Amino acid sequence: QVQLVESGGGLVQAGGSLRLSCAPSRNIFSVNVLGWDRQTPGKERELVARITSGSSTNYADSVKGRFTISRDNAKNTVFLEMNSLKPEDTAVYYCVFEAARLRPGDLEYDYWGQGTQVVVSS
Repeated sequence: QVQLVESGGGLVQAGGSLRLSCAPSRNIFSVNVLGWDRQTPGKERELVARITSGSSTNYADSVKGRFTISRDNAKNTVFLEMNSLKPEDTAVYYCVFEAARLRPGDLEYDYWGQGTQVVVSS
């Protein structure tokens, strides 16, 4: 099995920036899509950003122009650069590995991290 280890969350004032990182706890063979979701209490988890193995990106409308997702294919690591943060960005952020193979020939599975808290104060 593998765990996704997130880092970079914390408390920041509105207008500030944070950079989230997520890496697997062990080497994995491949992963197709990397991404970030977020969730606030009482709301459903929502997609924030995705990046494919070919570096195509997709963002929620609410973060376009402020957040940037990137990946290090050699390390299967994903990053989320968050700028111009707003109080409404406050949430637990989860990284996600979609269609990941731990070893050659394995079936593909999706994995999620435990989440990292981001709090944006007004």
